[in-house]
Amino acid sequence: MGQEGGRIRDRTQIDAGRDATVSPVAQCAVMAAVVATLLYLSIGLMLALAFRMLGVPFEAFYSFNGALNPFVGLAVWWLVFFAGALIYAVCLFPWGDKVLAWPRKK
Repeated sequence: MGQEGGRIRDRTQIDAGRDATVSPVAQCAVMAAVVATLLYLSIGLMLALAFRMLGVPFEAFYSFNGALNPFVGLAVWWLVFFAGALIYAVCLFPWGDKVLAWPRKK
């Protein structure tokens, strides 16, 4: 498969090795989960620092002012981010195009 210098001459060998296909819906859900997690961690860190500077306990925010235990509150916030990222992924996912399609020789 590989040539010297890491080049591959016949790209059809790459496609022949792929026998498991993933549905576009699953790809969209995974993309949304990755985006949600990245946003969740970075925005959560910024909010924690902002609440710390304002003197407000961050636990009041992520536990919905004590209505939920901290683990459930953090899970609910991740689901909120996931819902937003899922809308983003559905709108921008290339549904009609083949993703990462290699140019084929005719």
